[in-house]
Amino acid sequence: MTLYDIKPQFQSLLRPLVKRLAKAGTTANQVTITAAVGSIVVGGVLTGFSHLEYLFLALPVWMFIRMALNAIDGMLAREFGQKSHLGAYLNEICDVISDTALFLPFAFIAPFSDISVYLVIFLAMLSEFVGVLGLSVGASRRYDGPIGKSDRALIFGVLGLWVGSGIAIPESLFWIMPVLGILLSITIFNRIQSGLKEIQFKRVDI
Repeated sequence: MTLYDIKPQFQSLLRPLVKRLAKAGTTANQVTITAAVGSIVVGGVLTGFSHLEYLFLALPVWMFIRMALNAIDGMLAREFGQKSHLGAYLNEICDVISDTALFLPFAFIAPFSDISVYLVIFLAMLSEFVGVLGLSVGASRRYDGPIGKSDRALIFGVLGLWVGSGIAIPESLFWIMPVLGILLSITIFNRIQSGLKEIQFKRVDI
């Protein structure tokens, strides 16, 4: 179970806004690119000015906005006939770019080591790559947990709130990044395993 499982309820809350955006001519690809550009700007500012802790208060706010934008672009694509091959590429590419930009600032925040943050970024990218690979082997796009995109957004949003509040993160909590790395490794394994099981079930049905 991940936060991805509550996505339908979140989409229901956004549906009135999505309808207005569609009537205004907003496209799913525009929303996708907006989310990526915003993430790059926020991540770039936090990385460049990581010594200004209060700036990290912007991170949980942006994480929520980004999550809403990601839901909106999907709804525009599915419910208003805006699905496209370009959109599929943009969704996957922009998600990886956004995660990298928003996680990178923590490489400069104690007690986290830069290597541990880089490893989390790499594993997050790999987990999304593995999820997409499901499509290439005849399975669906895999979103298995325990750490999906929304879960990562929540965790780093909380960390951003913690840093932004000016309360130092205890040295003893350096293990947060290694634990995230372990959970991401489990996520990668689960997505591969679930994809293979899905293919087997399809063969049985045939």
